[in-house]
Amino acid sequence: MAEAHQAVAFQFTVTPDGIDLQLCHEALRQIYLSGLHSWKKRFVRFKNGVMTGVYPGSPSGLLVVLTGYISATKYAKIDPSLGLFTKLSTHLPVSKYITVEGQRIAGGVLVGTGLWVAVIFVMRNVRRCLLSWHGWMFGRHGSLSFKTKVWLVLVKLLSGRNPMLYSFQSSLPRLPVPPIKDTVRRYLDSARPLMEDEQFQRMEGLAKDFEKNLGPRLQWYLKLKSWWASNYVSDWWEEYIYLRGRSPIMVNSNYYAMDFLYAFPTHLQAARAGNAIHSLMIYRRKLDRAQIKPLMVLNTIPMCSSQYERMFNTSRVPGVEEDILQHVNESKHIAVYHKGRIYKVWMFYDGRLLLPREIEQQMERILADKSEPQPGEELLPALTAGDRVPWAKARSQFFSKGKNKQSLDAVEKAAFFVTLDDSEQRYEADNPVQSLDSYGKSLLHGKCYDRWFDKSFNLIVYKNGTMGLNAEHSWADAPVIGHLWEHVLSSDPVQLGYSEDGHCKGSLHPNMPGPQRLQWDIPEECQTVINNSLTVAKTLADDVDMHIFPFNKFGKGLIKKCKTSPDAFIQITLQLAHFRDKGKFCLTYEASMTRLFREGRTETVRSCTIQTCDFVRAMMNDNITKDEKLKLFKVAAEKHQDMYRLAMTGSGIDRHLFCLYLVSKYLGEDSAFLKEVLSEPWRLSTSQTPLQQVELFDLKRHPEFVTSGGGFGPVADDGYGVSYIVLGEDLINFHISSKHSSLETDSHRFGSYIKQALLDILDLFQFDNKVNNK
Repeated sequence: MAEAHQAVAFQFTVTPDGIDLQLCHEALRQIYLSGLHSWKKRFVRFKNGVMTGVYPGSPSGLLVVLTGYISATKYAKIDPSLGLFTKLSTHLPVSKYITVEGQRIAGGVLVGTGLWVAVIFVMRNVRRCLLSWHGWMFGRHGSLSFKTKVWLVLVKLLSGRNPMLYSFQSSLPRLPVPPIKDTVRRYLDSARPLMEDEQFQRMEGLAKDFEKNLGPRLQWYLKLKSWWASNYVSDWWEEYIYLRGRSPIMVNSNYYAMDFLYAFPTHLQAARAGNAIHSLMIYRRKLDRAQIKPLMVLNTIPMCSSQYERMFNTSRVPGVEEDILQHVNESKHIAVYHKGRIYKVWMFYDGRLLLPREIEQQMERILADKSEPQPGEELLPALTAGDRVPWAKARSQFFSKGKNKQSLDAVEKAAFFVTLDDSEQRYEADNPVQSLDSYGKSLLHGKCYDRWFDKSFNLIVYKNGTMGLNAEHSWADAPVIGHLWEHVLSSDPVQLGYSEDGHCKGSLHPNMPGPQRLQWDIPEECQTVINNSLTVAKTLADDVDMHIFPFNKFGKGLIKKCKTSPDAFIQITLQLAHFRDKGKFCLTYEASMTRLFREGRTETVRSCTIQTCDFVRAMMNDNITKDEKLKLFKVAAEKHQDMYRLAMTGSGIDRHLFCLYLVSKYLGEDSAFLKEVLSEPWRLSTSQTPLQQVELFDLKRHPEFVTSGGGFGPVADDGYGVSYIVLGEDLINFHISSKHSSLETDSHRFGSYIKQALLDILDLFQFDNKVNNK
């Protein structure tokens, strides 16, 4: 309707007396305000680009340098231009245009500015060298060495004040390429507990042959790329792991984030959507203005922010061989799905962002619409849930022109996608297991046709006011979307709030145009493709065995008293639980971040180590004392922490081998070693969801505001996917996924083993009398 409203801004009628021009002043006003908003946004981006470009310098710093330099040269009676204009005067008649005093001032400004730029250049490079040192991470847990303290002070001094989101990007070091010898050694160490002696000896021979012959040649090309590119891994990782995948991204790639576990701010679906959408748009505005603070380790060491760039206005576009990520700089609308209809909803009116109550008003209009879906419209999003090739061909054949192209553009260029789900989901205290499992499955795949899985993220708001996110994975990793979700959850019930009757605060808008219903013309041939995609998606979704449970017997508070990393504690617990579940060890994937480097994404921590296996076997042996088991646990935990540190600091195993494999393919070389390594299945895939903005949640005063975290689908057909989030001092939420079709897995059974393993390991410390009973 907004487009129709603007379309009548100019009306004219041809009469015998000439052209009768009619102007709609309100529409012209809206056009003017819209243009003003766009130009303001461009100016802010330009200003932010300048501020980021000169950081850690600033305009005030330039003024100080210029004033100091000109004053010092005047006091010392030195030519501030350092003879620049004297040399120019021999070639150009400078004195005809600029007075002597003007030459002094202009020369002082030029030389002073050069000095300021040189200082910034030196500060950036020194800081990059400092950030390339990671010895601080390998110190004793809980304490900082004198060397680390001095290093932190130097980093702090060179980091400037009030950094914006992208201020540190140019100062971050590049991801280093580890020596092949080290990577091969670490790989063999990780593979040893998973192989029999004969199998391991064979693999050791392949590894040594690769290290001696083909490896150095591949390494040379990889080092050349690392010198030329910002990051030698990330672009290949995005392309080959995500965008070239031809199987459904629903379940296999997309992941989800849940609402509060115990709090239900309002029962009104439209109201919850109003606050959430407004909060998301506020976050986008802060993102556009680079006002989000960059994440800092120890409040000093910056992490890469490049993944934030494609959070909004982004959609994955299918291709026959490879998908692409389509990102537009500006989008003023969102796309909303409800009961088979898709709407375009403008987020701006009168030159400003809609307020929560006004967005709720728009959602109420959609909910009140009783019109039926157009032929093929209800199931249309199923194309994004099925295989990529049929969707790519259908998009090219049926959505490349006319109203279908226009409507598809409205969806793909929307800021994000919203689903007003007609089902009810939430945690129920009297039915905790089934309610959470159903909630998780709904966020992961829904009905397979009511989410646009290609969008950077979908906001799902249920009929009873509960909500959640479903996020596409190729553009960024879970901590980035988690940062956004923390902002939404923290601002929803407290900062924005609701009235006593559950509505958003504020008043309705009397003149605001309503949502625009998108129009489609979907032929029967296309509807057949849609139905086929839905069949594939439903088969995949029905096979997901999801189990979510909050573990509240103890949390990180008690684990830290054991002088153990909570992550190491949980990872070793998962190994014990898996062995009890399947009676064997398996290759285990734990995601760690490499955002200490420019454009860093993730690395793999192979958490099934020799030391962990020794501990698990000891736990299965009743003849071994608890004291001996405790010693083995501490050794395993220290090994895990060391592996995690190496992964974070660029010395991991899998990304290096992955890139070497790609280089070998580009060169037409076959490597039996690389082929076998990259074909090994990850039967236990794990990830921790970090709570990054702890200051936003006062869980001591408001324990009801704990989130459920998020999860993902199983990576292997016969394996488990496990996501966990450590909240407060006494709660750990687990999300377990597997497949019903596998005879080896059962998510609920595995969950029971995890609970028991947590208690059994804690019992070792209680027996050691180092931790008081809770």
